[in-house]
Amino acid sequence: MRLSYVAFFASTATALSFPHVSSVTKLFARKGGDDGNGKCPAIWGTISKDLTSRFLTNGQCNPDARAAIRAVFHDCGAWNTAQGATGGCDGSLALAPGEIDRDENKGLANIISTLKNLASQYKVGVADMIVFAGNHAIVTCPGGPRVQTWIGRKDSTTPAPNGLLPDVNAPAADLSALFTAKGFSDRDLAALLGAHSTSNQFNFDTSTSNVGKPQDSTPGIWDVKYYSETLNPPQGVVVFPSDSKLAKYAGVGKEFSGFVNNAGKWNGKFADAMAKMALFGSGGKTSGMSDCTDSLPKETNAKREVKATNPFMPRN
Repeated sequence: MRLSYVAFFASTATALSFPHVSSVTKLFARKGGDDGNGKCPAIWGTISKDLTSRFLTNGQCNPDARAAIRAVFHDCGAWNTAQGATGGCDGSLALAPGEIDRDENKGLANIISTLKNLASQYKVGVADMIVFAGNHAIVTCPGGPRVQTWIGRKDSTTPAPNGLLPDVNAPAADLSALFTAKGFSDRDLAALLGAHSTSNQFNFDTSTSNVGKPQDSTPGIWDVKYYSETLNPPQGVVVFPSDSKLAKYAGVGKEFSGFVNNAGKWNGKFADAMAKMALFGSGGKTSGMSDCTDSLPKETNAKREVKATNPFMPRN
């Protein structure tokens, strides 16, 4: 019998339950959830159209889309199960004094300012805007999956605790433990690393020759080249030490290798893990929230022609 909930346990031994997101819900999003109040506010359809115009350039996801994906990781991901129904996806990255200025959040100030202004313009929550924009950017990238997206979070001006985001130079064992404390499995971690498929790095290696270089050879599309190219990097691709270590580490490495040349498997597991992360800080409950997955764009074709002749040139 397949359980419909995945349970995580905080250090206080209090059980937290997060809805399991099946592969079916990624393709045919539920209208309202088991615990939600149903209908998504129409304003999110308007917001979705606005974000599409901002995130897509020449048929590929652009730097603003990449930044929005990184932003949702940094707002939601600064959490572990010990925090229970606090923190997580609460908008503190935009609202808490000083959080955006932390070293790990370098390069996010512009997109956070944009999303904060959009939240004000459309009279919606900042936390919801960060999650919706991040999930929108994922599916805007050609080949990206739809991630189940709930709306109805509470904004917070309380800074996220320090030390809960991964350090690119940390040992693999420490990184694995960090994600385990968030309730992620080895497979979840390996799948989430694949978001670097659309990444360009600016702050890890600041040498003139590497600033802005991608983490796989096709940063404008959502594909699994990241996995093979992390294991065997081609010229022009920058690999984080953390990614290289985890790609070869125990159970994470096994799952990582399983995504090589297997886009269908990766997209499904990524969407499951991302949907789980998007409920961090909710106490595992969607009561009073609305399922706005259908307001996201439809999935796009990863096989469309890549128009840039040189994949290592900066993309606008």
